[in-house]
Amino acid sequence: MHTNAFDEAITTPTEDSVRRAMAIQLIINREWGLAKNENPSQGAFIIEELTELVEEAVLTEFERITERGGVLGAMETGYQRGKIQDESMHYEMLKHTGELPIIGVNTFRNPHGDPVNDKLELARSTEEEKQSQLQRLADFHAKHAAESPAMLKKLQQAVIDNQNVFEVLMHAVRCCSLGQITNALFEVGGQYRRNM
Repeated sequence: MHTNAFDEAITTPTEDSVRRAMAIQLIINREWGLAKNENPSQGAFIIEELTELVEEAVLTEFERITERGGVLGAMETGYQRGKIQDESMHYEMLKHTGELPIIGVNTFRNPHGDPVNDKLELARSTEEEKQSQLQRLADFHAKHAAESPAMLKKLQQAVIDNQNVFEVLMHAVRCCSLGQITNALFEVGGQYRRNM
Protein backbone atom coordinates (compact mmCIF):
# COMPACT_ATOMS: atom_id res chain seq x y z
CA MET A 1 0.00 0.00 0.00
CA HIS A 2 1.44 3.36 -1.03
CA THR A 3 1.42 6.24 1.44
CA ASN A 4 2.94 9.64 0.90
CA ALA A 5 4.27 12.19 3.39
CA PHE A 6 0.96 14.08 3.32
CA ASP A 7 -1.00 11.00 4.45
CA GLU A 8 1.49 10.34 7.25
CA ALA A 9 1.27 13.95 8.43
CA ILE A 10 -2.52 13.73 8.59
CA THR A 11 -2.69 10.37 10.38
CA THR A 12 0.22 10.81 12.81
CA PRO A 13 -1.25 11.84 16.18
CA THR A 14 0.23 14.79 18.01
CA GLU A 15 1.39 14.52 21.61
CA ASP A 16 -1.66 16.54 22.72
CA SER A 17 -4.10 14.24 20.91
CA VAL A 18 -2.41 11.15 22.39
CA ARG A 19 -2.60 12.69 25.89
CA ARG A 20 -6.27 13.54 25.33
CA ALA A 21 -7.09 9.98 24.19
CA MET A 22 -5.21 8.50 27.15
CA ALA A 23 -6.93 10.89 29.56
CA ILE A 24 -10.35 9.80 28.28
CA GLN A 25 -9.43 6.14 28.83
CA LEU A 26 -8.05 6.89 32.31
CA ILE A 27 -11.19 8.84 33.25
CA ILE A 28 -13.41 5.97 32.11
CA ASN A 29 -11.31 3.37 33.95
CA ARG A 30 -10.47 5.26 37.15
CA GLU A 31 -13.02 8.05 37.69
CA TRP A 32 -16.27 7.09 36.01
CA GLY A 33 -17.02 4.17 38.31
CA LEU A 34 -19.11 2.14 35.89
CA ALA A 35 -15.99 0.40 34.54
CA LYS A 36 -15.23 -0.85 38.08
CA ASN A 37 -18.14 -3.25 37.69
CA GLU A 38 -17.26 -6.60 36.07
CA ASN A 39 -19.74 -6.28 33.23
CA PRO A 40 -21.84 -3.09 33.29
CA SER A 41 -23.49 -3.95 29.97
CA GLN A 42 -25.00 -7.25 31.09
CA GLY A 43 -27.82 -6.79 33.55
CA ALA A 44 -28.69 -3.56 35.30
CA PHE A 45 -27.36 -4.28 38.81
CA ILE A 46 -24.75 -1.51 38.79
CA ILE A 47 -27.19 1.04 37.33
CA GLU A 48 -29.83 0.09 39.92
CA GLU A 49 -27.27 0.26 42.73
CA LEU A 50 -25.97 3.70 41.67
CA THR A 51 -29.53 4.99 41.24
CA GLU A 52 -30.52 3.79 44.72
CA LEU A 53 -27.43 5.40 46.26
CA VAL A 54 -28.28 8.75 44.66
CA GLU A 55 -31.96 8.47 45.65
CA GLU A 56 -31.00 7.65 49.24
CA ALA A 57 -28.62 10.63 49.45
CA VAL A 58 -31.24 13.00 47.98
CA LEU A 59 -33.96 11.73 50.34
CA THR A 60 -31.65 12.14 53.35
CA GLU A 61 -30.93 15.74 52.31
CA PHE A 62 -34.66 16.46 51.85
CA GLU A 63 -35.30 15.13 55.36
CA ARG A 64 -32.59 17.41 56.80
CA ILE A 65 -34.16 20.42 55.06
CA THR A 66 -37.65 19.41 56.30
CA GLU A 67 -36.33 19.20 59.88
CA ARG A 68 -35.20 22.82 59.54
CA GLY A 69 -38.62 24.11 58.49
CA GLY A 70 -38.45 23.49 54.75
CA VAL A 71 -36.43 25.41 52.17
CA LEU A 72 -37.21 28.87 53.59
CA GLY A 73 -36.53 27.80 57.15
CA ALA A 74 -33.24 26.25 56.15
CA MET A 75 -32.29 29.41 54.22
CA GLU A 76 -32.90 31.55 57.29
CA THR A 77 -30.34 29.54 59.25
CA GLY A 78 -27.94 29.43 56.29
CA TYR A 79 -28.12 25.63 56.11
CA GLN A 80 -27.81 25.31 52.32
CA ARG A 81 -24.95 27.78 52.08
CA GLY A 82 -23.09 26.09 54.93
CA LYS A 83 -23.65 22.66 53.40
CA ILE A 84 -22.31 23.80 50.02
CA GLN A 85 -19.26 25.37 51.66
CA ASP A 86 -18.56 22.25 53.74
CA GLU A 87 -18.90 19.95 50.73
CA SER A 88 -16.68 22.23 48.65
CA MET A 89 -14.01 22.32 51.36
CA HIS A 90 -14.16 18.52 51.76
CA TYR A 91 -13.88 18.02 47.98
CA GLU A 92 -10.90 20.40 47.73
CA MET A 93 -9.16 18.65 50.64
CA LEU A 94 -9.59 15.24 48.98
CA LYS A 95 -8.18 16.70 45.76
CA HIS A 96 -5.13 18.17 47.49
CA THR A 97 -4.34 15.08 49.57
CA GLY A 98 -4.74 12.84 46.52
CA GLU A 99 -7.45 10.70 48.13
CA LEU A 100 -9.70 11.71 45.23
CA PRO A 101 -7.55 11.23 42.11
CA ILE A 102 -8.60 13.46 39.22
CA ILE A 103 -6.94 12.79 35.89
CA GLY A 104 -4.84 15.73 34.76
CA VAL A 105 -5.49 17.70 37.95
CA ASN A 106 -3.71 15.83 40.75
CA THR A 107 -2.64 12.68 38.92
CA PHE A 108 -1.30 11.91 35.44
CA ARG A 109 -0.45 15.58 35.02
CA ASN A 110 1.24 16.94 31.92
CA PRO A 111 5.02 16.73 32.54
CA HIS A 112 5.53 19.87 30.42
CA GLY A 113 3.07 21.89 32.51
CA ASP A 114 -0.36 23.14 31.56
CA PRO A 115 -0.61 26.09 29.19
CA VAL A 116 -1.75 29.29 30.88
CA ASN A 117 -3.66 31.93 28.98
CA ASP A 118 -1.87 35.25 29.35
CA LYS A 119 -4.90 37.21 28.25
CA LEU A 120 -8.53 36.46 29.02
CA GLU A 121 -10.82 37.50 26.20
CA LEU A 122 -14.27 38.63 27.29
CA ALA A 123 -17.16 38.76 24.86
CA ARG A 124 -18.63 42.24 24.99
CA SER A 125 -21.55 43.45 22.96
CA THR A 126 -21.12 46.48 20.76
CA GLU A 127 -23.07 49.69 21.38
CA GLU A 128 -25.15 48.84 18.31
CA GLU A 129 -26.07 45.40 19.73
CA LYS A 130 -26.92 46.97 23.10
CA GLN A 131 -29.20 49.58 21.53
CA SER A 132 -30.81 46.92 19.34
CA GLN A 133 -31.66 44.82 22.40
CA LEU A 134 -33.04 47.85 24.26
CA GLN A 135 -35.16 48.76 21.23
CA ARG A 136 -36.55 45.19 21.01
CA LEU A 137 -37.44 45.36 24.72
CA ALA A 138 -39.18 48.73 24.25
CA ASP A 139 -41.09 47.32 21.26
CA PHE A 140 -42.12 44.27 23.33
CA HIS A 141 -43.36 46.53 26.15
CA ALA A 142 -45.30 48.70 23.70
CA LYS A 143 -46.84 45.71 21.91
CA HIS A 144 -48.12 44.20 25.19
CA ALA A 145 -48.84 47.41 27.11
CA ALA A 146 -52.57 46.66 27.28
CA GLU A 147 -52.34 43.10 28.58
CA SER A 148 -49.20 43.04 30.75
CA PRO A 149 -50.56 44.97 33.81
CA ALA A 150 -53.46 42.53 34.25
CA MET A 151 -51.15 39.54 33.82
CA LEU A 152 -48.71 40.93 36.40
CA LYS A 153 -51.58 41.40 38.87
CA LYS A 154 -52.70 37.83 38.19
CA LEU A 155 -49.15 36.62 38.86
CA GLN A 156 -48.97 38.55 42.13
CA GLN A 157 -52.36 37.20 43.20
CA ALA A 158 -51.20 33.64 42.49
CA VAL A 159 -48.28 34.20 44.87
CA ILE A 160 -50.53 35.71 47.56
CA ASP A 161 -53.08 32.88 47.24
CA ASN A 162 -50.33 30.23 47.30
CA GLN A 163 -51.42 28.90 43.90
CA ASN A 164 -49.30 27.28 41.19
CA VAL A 165 -47.15 30.31 40.30
CA PHE A 166 -45.28 28.45 37.57
CA GLU A 167 -48.50 27.88 35.61
CA VAL A 168 -49.31 31.61 35.64
CA LEU A 169 -45.67 32.42 34.92
CA MET A 170 -45.80 30.38 31.70
CA HIS A 171 -48.58 32.69 30.45
CA ALA A 172 -46.96 35.84 31.82
CA VAL A 173 -43.75 35.43 29.81
CA ARG A 174 -45.75 35.81 26.60
CA CYS A 175 -46.60 39.43 27.37
CA CYS A 176 -44.29 40.52 30.22
CA SER A 177 -40.53 41.03 30.24
CA LEU A 178 -38.22 39.40 32.78
CA GLY A 179 -37.74 42.77 34.49
CA GLN A 180 -41.50 43.33 34.82
CA ILE A 181 -42.04 39.83 36.22
CA THR A 182 -39.14 40.14 38.66
CA ASN A 183 -40.32 43.50 39.99
CA ALA A 184 -43.89 42.22 40.36
CA LEU A 185 -42.67 39.24 42.39
CA PHE A 186 -40.42 41.47 44.52
CA GLU A 187 -43.45 43.62 45.40
CA VAL A 188 -45.36 40.71 46.92
CA GLY A 189 -42.61 38.39 48.10
CA GLY A 190 -39.74 40.72 48.92
CA GLN A 191 -36.18 40.44 47.64
CA TYR A 192 -33.79 37.87 49.08
CA ARG A 193 -30.59 39.42 50.38
CA ARG A 194 -27.80 37.20 51.63
CA ASN A 195 -26.70 37.66 55.23
CA MET A 196 -22.94 38.04 55.42
